[in-house]
Amino acid sequence: MKSGTVVPELQRAIGAEGRALLNKFNLLNPLVEQMVTREAVAAVAVSDQQIEEARLGLLQQRGYDGVEQWAELLEELGRSEEQVLDRLCFGIARLSFVRERFAAKAEARFLERKSELDQVVYSLLRLENSFLARELYLQIESGESNFADLAKRYAEGPERNTNGIVGPVSLTQAHPTLVEKLRVAQPGVLLEPFRISDWWLVVRLERYTPATFTDEVSDQMCQEMFDIWIGEETAKSLSRLESEPLESVPTNDFSDFSIS
Repeated sequence: MKSGTVVPELQRAIGAEGRALLNKFNLLNPLVEQMVTREAVAAVAVSDQQIEEARLGLLQQRGYDGVEQWAELLEELGRSEEQVLDRLCFGIARLSFVRERFAAKAEARFLERKSELDQVVYSLLRLENSFLARELYLQIESGESNFADLAKRYAEGPERNTNGIVGPVSLTQAHPTLVEKLRVAQPGVLLEPFRISDWWLVVRLERYTPATFTDEVSDQMCQEMFDIWIGEETAKSLSRLESEPLESVPTNDFSDFSIS
């Protein structure tokens, strides 16, 4: 699909100076992205039933009881009915387009990214002093002290505020050395202190949750592929916008008109 009308439409609406001003304030890229997205989903049909379901969903999300309170919701949002329905239709069409175009590739992307989607929960003590790290490790290992209590008292990282608990987070969000150890760790088994940069870490894997390919994950993969595609189409449109000459705008020619 080509974003065929975006560039001509922008050229008609704003000149080079206007584009430069939008670009200066980082507004040109998101504007073109919105236009490309709108054009992409414009042909997707949205049924009255889908709109009604979306209306009820929005009302419920905002804490209203039913469709009879629609006018109150519009007042709260400060928008006209036409504006709100347009946004709802766009959301429905966008999701339909994303699924139709990318669902067939979703599972393959999931398998490529599975290691990034697996989640872990682990307990962490981060310390600068290696001797203290060893001492606290022995206290936890022997059952003399509780990991959470020691984290609140001794941890030197943000885990101090969470009783030492980190997660659930994607496994790949951690430092590569920590990721390597967590991958082979057994839940509930305390790891001996090890060093990463200037820190000594005491770690215990609490829970490892492998990612599974659900409908929700499928939508996530589709959305990721859609975002990449929209980014590419936006870049193409911006490139064309800069390289193509402005469309000529008809003007009245008064060169032969004279007042005698």
